[in-house]
Amino acid sequence: MSKVLIIGAGGVANVVARKCAQNSEVYSELLIASRTQSKCDKIASAIQNIPVSTAKVDADKSEEVAALIRDFKPELVMNIALPYQDLSIMDACLKEGVHYLDTANYEPKDEAHFEYSWQWAYHERFKEAGIMALLGSGFDPGMTNVYTAYAKKHHFDRMDTLDILDCNAGNHGKAFATNFNPEINIREITQPGRFYKDGSFHTIPAMSKHQAVNYPEIGDRESYVLFHEELESLVKHFPELKQARFWMTFGQQYLTYLDVLQNVGMTRIDPVKFQGVEIVPLEFLKAVLPEPGTLGENYSGKTCIGCQIVGEKDGKPKTYFVYNVCDHAECYKEVEAQAISYTTGVPAMLGGAMILKGIWKGEGVFNMEQFDPDPFMAEIGKWGLPWKEITGVKLV
Repeated sequence: MSKVLIIGAGGVANVVARKCAQNSEVYSELLIASRTQSKCDKIASAIQNIPVSTAKVDADKSEEVAALIRDFKPELVMNIALPYQDLSIMDACLKEGVHYLDTANYEPKDEAHFEYSWQWAYHERFKEAGIMALLGSGFDPGMTNVYTAYAKKHHFDRMDTLDILDCNAGNHGKAFATNFNPEINIREITQPGRFYKDGSFHTIPAMSKHQAVNYPEIGDRESYVLFHEELESLVKHFPELKQARFWMTFGQQYLTYLDVLQNVGMTRIDPVKFQGVEIVPLEFLKAVLPEPGTLGENYSGKTCIGCQIVGEKDGKPKTYFVYNVCDHAECYKEVEAQAISYTTGVPAMLGGAMILKGIWKGEGVFNMEQFDPDPFMAEIGKWGLPWKEITGVKLV
């Protein structure tokens, strides 16, 4: 039975908290904290079976987080806040000797660039403190890392290529909206694409490489090559891979709106003067777009996210696809969230449970694929994300 501090109060944090409460054999008490305590209170009000308290905290300020940890004394801090805040929360965990978990890697606020180097640099300090940091315990990254480790353990003697495929075939009825934090989402997809091939990463113009992919239970959807952080850790931990790519679907309406917003400067992350006040255009855009946590009620359709691996088993070529299909409407019925939040929040809860139960343990900073995938794969379906397998069919 473990006390856990959840930092963040958006759509994903809502799912994490509710799923932790469902897993009350592991999670005995929660503290939910963010800049806006009223959002924390709303999440807490939906949980009745375990004690839940709330607090106000500025996660940019490491000392505020450390003070909260000292007062609550959790065994684990789950960072479901913004990627900009990863390092300040990690610093607080180091100071107070508490395990750490997040769902997305660090990126500096003033630069649309993300990589694991900043967090991997904490490895020795976490090791010396005798605590563990689990990075990227969402779906992608997270579940996709576990899928890859599972494929290597059970299906391949050698993996040659990895393609991570992320399809959202849902409809939220809005002219333009993002499925998670608009600021993070738009920064991610407007920067140049990158893929790994023959020992190095190759850069391409944003959204320049795409093709139709026939997704199980969904059908054909145009899919675009982006850079995503799990590529960096997966090619490090599976150096046999000759190629690794990440694909995501986008509808033409979304791309048209995004193109216009870019062209008029609304996706800029540098400050501009407006009526004597400095504002960041992308932060202003975030304020006027629909809050992702509010999209779930009228969301229909499904997501399909998985990993296609091509390689060799017992001297013969093999193609393997492991994936999950998630229904937006069913997610809303269960936890009042759309499927993007759900697919991120469930693995975060289970990753935390792996740490708290001592199934995944270590001292230092780790990515999901560094642990035995079998216990995670055995449990994830029970918590709402069952997985399926297809062999012999190549999607891309």
